[in-house]
Amino acid sequence: MAYGLPYGMASRNVALCVLIIAFFRTSLGQTPPKSEILPEFLALLENHTVTQGRDVSFTCVVNHLQSYKVAWIKSDSRAILAIHTHMVAHNPRLSVTHNGHNTWKLHVTNVQPNDSGTYMCQVNTDPMRSQTGHMKVVIPPDIMDLDDTADMLTAKENGDLLLRCRATGNPEPVVVWRREDGRNITLRNENHTKQTARTFEGEQLHLRGIQRQEMGSYLCIASNGVPPSVSKRYKVNVRFKPLIKVSNQLVAAPVDSDVLLQCYVESSPKALNTWYRNNELPLKTSTSGIKLLKGDKHNISEVTINDYAYQLNLTVRRLDKSDFGTYTCSAENAFGKAEGSIRLQELHISKSTTVSTRNTEIIEKHTWRKQTEKKGKKYSYIHDKGELEIISKDVSHTTPMSRRNSSSLPNIANKSRISAFPAPAPAHLTPTHLGAQNGVKSSRDHTRSCYVYFAMVILVIFARN
Repeated sequence: MAYGLPYGMASRNVALCVLIIAFFRTSLGQTPPKSEILPEFLALLENHTVTQGRDVSFTCVVNHLQSYKVAWIKSDSRAILAIHTHMVAHNPRLSVTHNGHNTWKLHVTNVQPNDSGTYMCQVNTDPMRSQTGHMKVVIPPDIMDLDDTADMLTAKENGDLLLRCRATGNPEPVVVWRREDGRNITLRNENHTKQTARTFEGEQLHLRGIQRQEMGSYLCIASNGVPPSVSKRYKVNVRFKPLIKVSNQLVAAPVDSDVLLQCYVESSPKALNTWYRNNELPLKTSTSGIKLLKGDKHNISEVTINDYAYQLNLTVRRLDKSDFGTYTCSAENAFGKAEGSIRLQELHISKSTTVSTRNTEIIEKHTWRKQTEKKGKKYSYIHDKGELEIISKDVSHTTPMSRRNSSSLPNIANKSRISAFPAPAPAHLTPTHLGAQNGVKSSRDHTRSCYVYFAMVILVIFARN
């Protein structure tokens, strides 16, 4: 049985060895004639900064190559990568191409960190001619999982909490902490001296004497100038017993209306919330009241304010007498219990007596018309007494109710009263005429007085109602 490499592979290796020996023999032992034009490089070999996983290529342009050969070498390891278009290094990510004229290219695909270094394009003249280019492989930042559990991100109020965030990358990343909601980070030292900052730089964030206002999401952001930057969210929980605040401890509402009772609650972890009602005795414990359930009569809801605070709402619909009393909101979690009380009492709305405006105006007009036409028995036609005396005599015959009504009218009504009186009789009238006139007036006065008294009785009835 024969042992060894397959015939094709052996032949290829032999040819490659012959090519390498010829390359070095030419470069070390061959001296070109003085009249021969030596190869020359037309452009410098470029430098590359490439992100891990990308592709890159070096370009080497040589004129007057003639019978000489171009080789690619990695300088730091002195390893020959390729000669002319034949690959020497057994690396599937490396390849070379030639355009058939004066340009050779070395291609590197899916660049990895160990591809960093100096690459050389060399021509086997004597002495050898070469040029170099450098490749730097950069790596975007990445945050390592440190196997943090949820319990490690939970602390009791006034306790301590340590957040750790370790990042890798090339160049070395910078780690910055910030709060997701944009609020400041509160930092305290061993002496509990407090300071706040928008951001904090470092792989570890130590939260000492943590308070409920500091719970929430914290972001660890790693960046090194190579996009993209990465971040990781840390959920911080602070545990404490419930706290209840009642802004309106006394609420009044009328019967047959709906009323809303509210309690402000702070709790972490979230508490078990319950509403109770006690109509008779002062409520000392929740067990002494009647537990309220959501239904047609009562609507119970919660409105979230932030990570640890929320509003408890109780709506009592269609109030009746039995609904008035003391209501208590209760919140309980593993760290304690809290209660708040609200007193609900009946609001009495008085019913005011109203008189029709139209009827009132009719009565007032009728009354004043009768009063202005009325003449007293002591009416005098003496001109020097004046109109003020006549008015005073008429007013003296009115009742207190009519005086009260007359005083409430505007001054314009008083003027109408004065102008409504008949003018004194002329002096040239005969006594017979005066007597007849007085008789007619006396009959009219009697009729008018009846109307006035009737109107006053109607006013008194309306006033009592």
